[in-house]
Amino acid sequence: MILSTFKKVALSAGVALAITGSALAAEELKLDTDETKASYGIGYGFAQNLMGQTQGIELSADALAQGIKDAMSEAEMKVPAKKDGVTTTDSGLQYEVMTKGDSDEHPSAESTVQVHYHGTLIDGTVFDSSVDRGEPIDFPLNGVIAGWTEGVQLMSPGDKYRFFIPADLAYGDSQASPLIPPGSTLIFEVELLDIL
Repeated sequence: MILSTFKKVALSAGVALAITGSALAAEELKLDTDETKASYGIGYGFAQNLMGQTQGIELSADALAQGIKDAMSEAEMKVPAKKDGVTTTDSGLQYEVMTKGDSDEHPSAESTVQVHYHGTLIDGTVFDSSVDRGEPIDFPLNGVIAGWTEGVQLMSPGDKYRFFIPADLAYGDSQASPLIPPGSTLIFEVELLDIL
């Protein structure tokens, strides 16, 4: 995932301390979940960018680490997965019901469905959107990423859900498009229009 790409280049000692808090913490950190792998990758990318922008400026690793922790603490209050109404399935898919329709019918994995959707990365970058194109799309549920196959089966026509799809239910280590880096968590707002 992100980890395999970023581990190829070593961090400088000062920035490593800033991201992990201490050398001991870095040694004890286990990158064995999607969350820790993604966090490491984001931290590594942040550190690379920071080093490029602050050449010649001395930084306090402790103060930088505290700033990161404080910002993360504030951001936790805004993370959709932390609020009421978000459900996590056994696979790790998270979803939020935005609008509930009147139907009780559900598609199967073999169904073809018609949907409108809007897809973004966790930083808000839009990578695909039938809404922006102004035209819904039809597709078989067994021909899309696992997070879609699972998630859309929970829906009924008229429903609109927001899905938070971890990388292992999306494109994993693959570079799905120029806008979707390897290891990306994807966020989709999906409106199920019809089961065809």
